[in-house]
Amino acid sequence: MFPQPEGHYLAQINVSVSRYDQGDPRFEGFTSRIDAVNAIAERAEGFIWRLKSDSGNAMDIRASEDPRFLINMSVWTTAQALEVFVWKTAHVKVYNQKAEWFPALGTAHMAFWWVPIGHIPTYDEGMARLEALRANGPSEAAFGWESLPQVAEWRSKRCG
Repeated sequence: MFPQPEGHYLAQINVSVSRYDQGDPRFEGFTSRIDAVNAIAERAEGFIWRLKSDSGNAMDIRASEDPRFLINMSVWTTAQALEVFVWKTAHVKVYNQKAEWFPALGTAHMAFWWVPIGHIPTYDEGMARLEALRANGPSEAAFGWESLPQVAEWRSKRCG
């Protein structure tokens, strides 16, 4: 378990590879809701920052040569604030349909870590944290929901 250190916020990275290209009509159920979900996040209590391009979206950030590789990063005041956004807003409706748009990666796709208040993580930092989780399992460098004793909703949703 990795409780929140004083003077720190929670950072998260979440990556995926979509089943479809962004313009594919089969992906529209996801792409048509992303702006609304991002707006909910930005208004949520405890939200600090999210990765986005100049257009305000993270989906057009090319983090890989694969155009279907998508990245999401954000910073929250607490794990509880992120938990409320993930499981108690319209985000959960999109999450519940994720298998339609995203195949399982077969490896960790999400990682959390504590950042000093005021620090904005970079893409490279986020990917390094995710790779650390994949290589070493949960540690102070990177961990998953299971390492956050103050949240529990993910257990019933089987999110890892």
